[in-house]
Amino acid sequence: MGGRLPSSAREACAGDCSELLYRFEFPERPGALLNFLTQLGSGFNISMFHYRNHGSAFGRVLVGIQASKKDLKTLSGFLDNLGYHYVNETENEAYQFFLGS
Repeated sequence: MGGRLPSSAREACAGDCSELLYRFEFPERPGALLNFLTQLGSGFNISMFHYRNHGSAFGRVLVGIQASKKDLKTLSGFLDNLGYHYVNETENEAYQFFLGS
């Protein structure tokens, strides 16, 4: 999914945002995505979302989230309380090479 960054998100960043990349395991059950989006709220911009499932109990999800430096603690708290296994892939060399960060 993708699209244009809403003006409200651009204004909230004021040039202070960076994109962080996370790899998640979403449980394969109804409402898992809705739970993620509801808990994330409207304070962050999802810049990338890729979902993949191979018939297992968990779907593999790659999410890009734009956050300002002042909001990193809030984002970290959200991720820790979400209950889905996740890994920060922002510094992953493959990500840096293929996605051009």
